[in-house]
Amino acid sequence: MDSINSLFLLSGLLIALSILASRLSSLFGLPLLIIFLALGMLAGEDGLLGIRFDDYSQAFVIGHLALAMILLDGGLRTRLKTFRVGFKPALTMATLGVFVTSGVVGLIATWVFELSLLEGLLIGAIVGSTDAAAVFSMLRGQGININERVAATLEIESGTNDPMAIFLTLLLIEMLVGDFQTPLDSVIFFLQQFGLGIAVGLAGGWLTSRMLKRVELAPALYSLLALAMGFSTFGLASIIGGSGFLAIYLCGLLIGNQPGRHLQHILPVHDGLAWLSQIGLFLVLGLLVTPSDMIQFALPSLLIALALIFVARPLAVLLTVTPFFKFRKRELGFISWVGLRGAVPIVLAIFPVIGGVDNAGLYFNVAFAVVLLSLLIQGGTLSPMARLMQIQVPKGVAPKQRGALGILPEQDYEIFVYTVENPNLDDQPIQLLQFPSGALISGLFRGRVMLHPKGNTRLKIGDVLCVISREEDLEQLNQIFSGETKLARAQQAFFGAFVLNGDAPLIEVARAYGLTVSGRQQHLTLGEFIARRVGGHPVVGDDVDWHGIHWVVKEVEGDEIKKVGMRLY
Repeated sequence: MDSINSLFLLSGLLIALSILASRLSSLFGLPLLIIFLALGMLAGEDGLLGIRFDDYSQAFVIGHLALAMILLDGGLRTRLKTFRVGFKPALTMATLGVFVTSGVVGLIATWVFELSLLEGLLIGAIVGSTDAAAVFSMLRGQGININERVAATLEIESGTNDPMAIFLTLLLIEMLVGDFQTPLDSVIFFLQQFGLGIAVGLAGGWLTSRMLKRVELAPALYSLLALAMGFSTFGLASIIGGSGFLAIYLCGLLIGNQPGRHLQHILPVHDGLAWLSQIGLFLVLGLLVTPSDMIQFALPSLLIALALIFVARPLAVLLTVTPFFKFRKRELGFISWVGLRGAVPIVLAIFPVIGGVDNAGLYFNVAFAVVLLSLLIQGGTLSPMARLMQIQVPKGVAPKQRGALGILPEQDYEIFVYTVENPNLDDQPIQLLQFPSGALISGLFRGRVMLHPKGNTRLKIGDVLCVISREEDLEQLNQIFSGETKLARAQQAFFGAFVLNGDAPLIEVARAYGLTVSGRQQHLTLGEFIARRVGGHPVVGDDVDWHGIHWVVKEVEGDEIKKVGMRLY
């Protein structure tokens, strides 16, 4: 009984400390995952609490559960519309890119550690894939607002590249322990991992999304049903030889992109579960490692990490993305830099231990050191690197809070909460606001008092308005409340003071500003001209230099440019 009580006490304290220590991330710019790992190491065998934990099998199970939960949440929050700009490059990096990265790192590891070629390649395979938990938490947790093309590519790649890393790791382990059969078996195994993972994931996601939409449940049960079906999809795909990780990501993707009132109950709960999974996973992995055993691998692991960051990852991006897709150099630079390693390589490093490979401790300690260095070097410099590469776009004005009312199953009304900060709205009667026809102010709070707004009610700075409307009216509402705020000024500095419609004839734009166009361009609109220059899939923030003027894409619908800003510097 005392051991059970001690388990509750220690686990509760460690999780609470991890949550509280997350403040260090915002104060000092430390990656959150580093903090979770460090707390696990401090509680471990060589740390302050001296907890001895060396059960690799248990850590393996915990790792799978946590990664499944993280990938499910990642799929829920990935919008299908991002696939138009990120799917193809992400897929090439998730397959060919992992292969190139693993091969380059493996060759370097063979030389650094004086290993056989197969042993060196196994190290490369273990650290060859980027980590969804690291990428999702870093990009969203640090508030880095990068353009859609780069963000979509990184998120889709990190969510889909695990099958290739697992395939390479298991294949090399089989070759090292002598269970390797024929090259045909490897091809079949590869097709099973991807083919069955995709099939089961899409089927499970389709079934679950329909079930959630049609079944009436208590609000708290929607998230549990989504979790149960996601885990079932993961298990089924794994049992029949497919990739459970790919399957659960696709399952979450289909659930999250099926509109309905169930999503407002699912997303907040799964956000908390994903954070709990990340904290628990990195605490366990921190407990599993013995820092004193890593000392002998410190310098060689540093060389491997530097080779991975500065040689293998950029080379993989260069070979798999540049020949086929039109990315700007600074976008390629940022994608190369955000090859974050996290929990996946450490979990994969447990495979050789369980498989009985010689020198299994080497693989685990090297993988742990590489992940630690990747999070420190790459994760700790994401914000300055995003600024250096100029791939950030200014955040738009947004409601302070928003939430669906749960009245309609689709196209539901939402309540948007705004604080009046625009000086132009001070002492402005509500009836003079150019609200969308379907929008309604349902409440007005001044101080701690709720007023009943009427047409002649005059607004004051600091008032809080509750507006009922639909998502399609959000942009117009945001414009009303933006005014000359700091955020609006930042947008103006980025997009320019003048905004043109994307359907404006290019020849008319040229005449208005004294520019020239070629004969082949005279029939184009301004939006079509810019879309061709950026490769056919424009995103907000795309910048085209034409006659010394920066034409910056401000609004996109599908592949059609709606608004273009003119920046004169």
